[in-house]
Amino acid sequence: MRKVMVIGSPGSGKSTFSRGLKAVTGLPLFHLDQLYHRPDRTTISREEFDAQLQALCRQPSWIIDGNYQRTLDIRIKACDTVFLLDYPPEVCLAGALSRVGQRRDDLPWIETALDEDFKQAILDFPQKQLPMIYDLLERHQTQKHIVIFRSREEAEDYLIDLT
Repeated sequence: MRKVMVIGSPGSGKSTFSRGLKAVTGLPLFHLDQLYHRPDRTTISREEFDAQLQALCRQPSWIIDGNYQRTLDIRIKACDTVFLLDYPPEVCLAGALSRVGQRRDDLPWIETALDEDFKQAILDFPQKQLPMIYDLLERHQTQKHIVIFRSREEAEDYLIDLT
């Protein structure tokens, strides 16, 4: 495990799991939200994001946390391990709500409310994004180590077992 991608619905705990994985493995951790978003809530260009992501993927080791569906193929080709956090929408909504008002190292600002569009993206994730993710994982299942968690407890137990 040298190049790891952590994906899942917003609010699923990708960053929390990634921090735990970093603590156990010592691999450098990169949050795609930090890469894409500026502190003033603007974003970098698609071209700049893609160039920075390509540079990250060329590094010898990493954990990259974030979904960014458009770039999944880039990361899965570069990684050796994929962790998918496939949790029910209500678990992800609770996760997203719990971080409102909290300072986070994976986002360059503090969220003050749960945006309705963001909430809808979480609710729509199982129908709109998961089928494409499972299709991508199926196409790479023989070349990549793929771990799918269906609950936070499974993810926590995995990290405990690694120590």
